[in-house]
Amino acid sequence: MTMKAVNCLRGPAQYLRTLAIPARQSPIKSCIAQYSSHSPMGSTTTNTRKNVTIQTIQNLYKKNEPITVLTASDFPSGHVADTAGMEIVLVGDSLAMVAMGMEDTNEVTMDEMLLHCRSVKRAVKSAFTIADLPMGSYETNPEQALTSAIRMVKEGGMKGVKLEGGAEMASTIRKISQAGIPVMAHIGLTPQRQHSLGGFRVQGKSAAGAVKLLRDALAVQKAGACMVLIEAVPPEIAEIVTRRLSVPTIGIGSGNGCSGQVLVQVDMLGNFPEGRFLPKEEVKSRAFPSPEYTYSVSKEVVEEFEKVVDEVVAAEE
Repeated sequence: MTMKAVNCLRGPAQYLRTLAIPARQSPIKSCIAQYSSHSPMGSTTTNTRKNVTIQTIQNLYKKNEPITVLTASDFPSGHVADTAGMEIVLVGDSLAMVAMGMEDTNEVTMDEMLLHCRSVKRAVKSAFTIADLPMGSYETNPEQALTSAIRMVKEGGMKGVKLEGGAEMASTIRKISQAGIPVMAHIGLTPQRQHSLGGFRVQGKSAAGAVKLLRDALAVQKAGACMVLIEAVPPEIAEIVTRRLSVPTIGIGSGNGCSGQVLVQVDMLGNFPEGRFLPKEEVKSRAFPSPEYTYSVSKEVVEEFEKVVDEVVAAEE
């Protein structure tokens, strides 16, 4: 990642200092004086970065270099993410809340997701783009899921899709992957299933929960997932699972032992009510996520899990 990208990830105040804008001077006035949103993007913007591909991501994984993922929901946020040097831009169904004011991700529809995908696609020139399959667009059967994934590629302009679920979604992941569409699997805390999980609860806190997480990770990998997103899992557990896979893991609230991190862009920029915390975005140095942005687990649970890891892996092969 470039120094500009790192500075951009440190937050609005630090980024403005990088741009040499005096603190007492309005950043809005400065931007208006220099740039116009009405001018054509292509006539003044030169893209010098090579396109990020699945092979690019695999190469980063093999070099043990953290993979950066940032969400985007429209043209401006897509442009910011791509210009900042993100390897992956994710059009997440979290846009239901952060862009559309909905209560949760379950409300957003396929057509709404496609609209946002097209907006992001117009801005992103280099990063690898992935979109969430929204609830109701893939659970019925693998054929329904493939149809939805094809729409994301053909109508939304995306390069890959993300879907929630572990071993039970293996046949669906296999169907989409065999059609040539990259799939990022999403395990651990799966927000679309929050009601069956009892809300937004940390996953993998018991030895049994950790074993289930590992089995899910191995199953989606075997089915063809090119990446596995692990959400809200204690860092010690997520790191053990990461070591047992041959594809990258992308963490969200699961510690810096994952192969990369995903951040919601409005959280990164601080666009939220007072009282919520601004995360530190130093992904490449693995400074983020630091312990305060992860979940604890007892040493006994980790030790019990480690004792059965080899047995679980052997059983799934």
